[in-house]
Amino acid sequence: MSDVVEKTLTALPSLLSIDSQPGAAKLSSTSKLGSLIRGITELTSKHEEEKLIQQELAAIKDQASSPNTSMRQMKELMVRAIYCEMLGYEASFCYIHAIKLAQQGTALEKRVGYLSVALFLNESHELLLLLVNTVLKDLQSTNLIEVCMALTLVSQLFPKDMIPAILPLVEERLTHPKEIIRRKAVLALYKFYLIAPNQVQHIHNKFRKALCDKDPGVMTASLHIYLQMIKENPDSYKDLTGSFVTILKQVVAGKLPMDYNYHSVPAPWLQIQLLRILSLLGKSDPSTSEIMYEVLDESLRRAEMNHNITYAILYECVKCIYTIHPKAALLEKAAKCIGNFVVSPKINLKYIGLKALTYVVQQDPKLALQHQMTIIECLDHPDLIIKRETLELLFRITNAQNVTVIVEKMLEFLHTGQDDYTTIDLVGKVAEVAEKFASDNKKWFIDTMNTMFSLGGDLMQPDIPNNFLKLLSEGFDGGGGDMKLRHFAVDSYVSLLQEEPGKLPQRFLQVISWVLGEYSHLRDDLEPVTVLRLLAKLLDLKQASSETKSWVLLAMTKLCEGEASTTVLQQISETYCSSMDTALRQRAQELQNLSLHPELRARVLPQDVCKEPLEVDSSLSFLDAFVSDALAAGAAPYKPPHQRQDDLAQEKALSLEPYGLQLPISMSSCSLADRQSPTLPSMSSGLSGDSSDLSLKAGSTTLKLEKVKRVWGKEGYLAQRDPVEEPAKVEAHTVVHSADQVGETSISQSQTPLATVAASQEKQQLASSLFVGLSSQTSVSLMGKSELTPQRFSRKAKGEVTSSEVSKQTSNSVDNLLCNILLDSNVDPEASLPSPRQTSQTSYGSAAAKDIALIDNERPESDMKRPETCLIRDNGLVAADSAETEEPFRTKDMCLASYLPADCIGTTYSEITHLCSSHCVDLSACHVHKEDCLVLVVFISNTSASLVQRLVVQLDSEEVEVSCISESPVEEVKSHHVEVCQYSLTVKRPLVHFVASGLVSFHTATGTPHTTPFSCKLPLTAFIRPLALSTEEYGTMWLAFSHDTKQKLTLIMDIQDPLRATLNVLERKLHLHVVDIIGMEGIIACQLLQDQPCLMHCRVHAGTLSVWLRSPVPDLPDCLLYHCQKALQEHC
Repeated sequence: MSDVVEKTLTALPSLLSIDSQPGAAKLSSTSKLGSLIRGITELTSKHEEEKLIQQELAAIKDQASSPNTSMRQMKELMVRAIYCEMLGYEASFCYIHAIKLAQQGTALEKRVGYLSVALFLNESHELLLLLVNTVLKDLQSTNLIEVCMALTLVSQLFPKDMIPAILPLVEERLTHPKEIIRRKAVLALYKFYLIAPNQVQHIHNKFRKALCDKDPGVMTASLHIYLQMIKENPDSYKDLTGSFVTILKQVVAGKLPMDYNYHSVPAPWLQIQLLRILSLLGKSDPSTSEIMYEVLDESLRRAEMNHNITYAILYECVKCIYTIHPKAALLEKAAKCIGNFVVSPKINLKYIGLKALTYVVQQDPKLALQHQMTIIECLDHPDLIIKRETLELLFRITNAQNVTVIVEKMLEFLHTGQDDYTTIDLVGKVAEVAEKFASDNKKWFIDTMNTMFSLGGDLMQPDIPNNFLKLLSEGFDGGGGDMKLRHFAVDSYVSLLQEEPGKLPQRFLQVISWVLGEYSHLRDDLEPVTVLRLLAKLLDLKQASSETKSWVLLAMTKLCEGEASTTVLQQISETYCSSMDTALRQRAQELQNLSLHPELRARVLPQDVCKEPLEVDSSLSFLDAFVSDALAAGAAPYKPPHQRQDDLAQEKALSLEPYGLQLPISMSSCSLADRQSPTLPSMSSGLSGDSSDLSLKAGSTTLKLEKVKRVWGKEGYLAQRDPVEEPAKVEAHTVVHSADQVGETSISQSQTPLATVAASQEKQQLASSLFVGLSSQTSVSLMGKSELTPQRFSRKAKGEVTSSEVSKQTSNSVDNLLCNILLDSNVDPEASLPSPRQTSQTSYGSAAAKDIALIDNERPESDMKRPETCLIRDNGLVAADSAETEEPFRTKDMCLASYLPADCIGTTYSEITHLCSSHCVDLSACHVHKEDCLVLVVFISNTSASLVQRLVVQLDSEEVEVSCISESPVEEVKSHHVEVCQYSLTVKRPLVHFVASGLVSFHTATGTPHTTPFSCKLPLTAFIRPLALSTEEYGTMWLAFSHDTKQKLTLIMDIQDPLRATLNVLERKLHLHVVDIIGMEGIIACQLLQDQPCLMHCRVHAGTLSVWLRSPVPDLPDCLLYHCQKALQEHC
């Protein structure tokens, strides 16, 4: 730490020492501030505290206004005023004195002044302009303390308009010899970037210098700027990935000074910041992600789980690993880390585990299956935060098969929920998933929304009932069950009004009113006068708001048919025509006129209206002539809301916006001629997003009136009125699901288990219902990395969209997701680098495949050797350690091929690939495709003029079983001669690629020993063989296999037969067998060596190829699907 800072901290204890009178001796701080603190702590009521603080503020005000008060005494007064403001009491009279104190006095007094200003004022406060010149003067000072104080204030609050005046001085401080000045200058520039990014665009190069600063504090401060800039545009900073990785390596290795350690953890907050930056840079970028793998592995290894700060580092590591391009080894370690968190008995660790699992469950749904029983136990955890995070996790894995059970769990939690935030959040999630899957079970949807409206009350966001009403009015795609949905809604709401409508929330009453007014005529047995009497009961409710009554009157207007109805409506209209509320008067007048004039009502509200969607001119083009005339007459042009707010802020004009919206939403958005939704066009509330957005939305249109006694209301003075009781929440019954909704699972929430066995069985049943559909899917959520954010529900499209376009978009997104989440085999990153030759020959179709070194393309038949042997180009081995060009070895391929063993003649073999070179020995290899095995042939070439002796070739692999099948081991190689070793390879478990590594050791003629490692990489397709089956055998095997996966692939658009052309490509490149093609469907069979079959069913739909793979081997369908996708992409 800087010596200047140490001196400053040493001097701070004198901050509270005062002079009560000129010439008096120094007194302890307990004489003023200390006595105030002790007095407050001894009080017994809030009233006594308020009285004491008011006396203290009065004393401070008198002494601050006195001309005899010295700067030292003013310093003590500011400290006491800060304490009073911290307790929530206003001390605005001290603001100007704080500015004066910052402008005058000694360094310590100026520091207290700056501190007071920073705590008292905000960025838009007009008194802050008085401090600009002081800041400019202090930035140019030669006193280090004054420069630090000025930069500290600038980094906390400074007027946006004054940044150009101070920016050059702050830039100059980036080269100051003192590191504390450079660090504070970087923080000041970070503040400038947040409030005015365009004004610091020209100094990005200086940010890079700060990143390379020799002081770790300056470097750490610059990471704040880079994190913000990389969030906005990560592609522009990909070149800095190596620098960030190097910094993180040094931090993890403990290269920073010990001052940066926290509980023996090296710079933990710096590690967290770097991990967040790396996750942004490596997202969907294989080449950039590959640079990070080593340091992420090291961070996971060194962050031992022994302190809270290490848990935070592990959490950020897990998020980073699952955000960047995946690597199997890291994913496995991250999954193990999440498992340790989830099963921990400590609540904090369990919460971190659930949080991490919620983040990564989209990329790896099977990870949730591994901990399903722990998740079930978390649903009954006594801690509400654990319960809420568990429900968030279930919300992410919701699909059509488990939606009823998950929604039921959310509604149960709403019954016991206490805080408003949880209610708002869960209500939004329930509405979102219910509307997403509403078309599958319409009665369940209506029951669920009724329960949600009852429990959510008036806390829910306005767009939730708006979207529900739009769904009822516009219906689903296809429109087959729209009328049925409306019938369910009418029946349900009539039953609710016949019971106790007084317990229903206001927004639910508004929804009921609109639905009955719009669709009650669909029930032939329901008379309009009956509905009118039910709605009239709502007008008599004491707790019914003016807005709810407006909705009810609007619904009645649509039901004025017959004499009996006219009589009821006339009584109601006479009651409200004299109301003090203008909206109610307007609705009552409309109701009265339309009920007395049937002809007018028939024209305004026709019963048999066209069911086509209403065309809305969103551009308001019919007003163009009016706008042109107004502009010609001198009217001001239209400005967007944000420009108007900026103008008002600059002019310091009064805000003419009303404090609250008095009229109901429906009043400004619908006319009597419209029998559709009376609500405003809804905007997504983002309830499943950040809580900060929620809080802003919830408080954007209403005043916050806590601790304010309500005296005046919409209808006049309220002082003499009896308090109105708040409507009690409806004890809504939990929706009971039938067997066809939840499969064969029946869950009883009220029955208490009598034994441990019964409880365990019940949890097993619940788990089977909650996690159904996760084992075979790759995208089963409402949100994810590659899945676009879904709409709240599916409505009838306004324009025609072809099914082929929709299917093509879906196919592309799912294809990209598959590339991102498929296991890329447990291969060491150095062992998976492509050789220069293959890199030059290969061009992948997607960025997710760029880090795969082995290319599984077959060479055209015209390029193959005939008739003895088939040579497969680009489907061969990759030398992982090859660093030099392979051009000299290309000419040797045909020469080495002549050394193939006799039993390999007539078989298909891959391209001969160079593995390694050492002194005078070259190793090359190819793999030979035999019917029952895969043979790896290693060619050992002696390029010297002397004998090579004591030769030993060792080959091993963790992924395949290796056995030597050579008749006798090769022990020596003659001069300019080639020897051959053969190895049989057998798959242990399916992977996308397999790696075999080994060592070659030998002695030269002089007796000098040499040892060289090598490795080779083989694709899964090298072990795939066609499986000849009949259609009947195929059907029998299909039903017997349990592991499957589904995907949509690119269809080769052949003019004559696209399906046959696509299957021919897969058959030729992947060694598959086409069993049969019937119309637009085809069936394919193949087997992994050692009798591990895999079946594929293909169907052409909407311009794409829908494939369904099944196998008795768990990972084989996913791995084979990857190669199918790559083969078709390369062909196209």
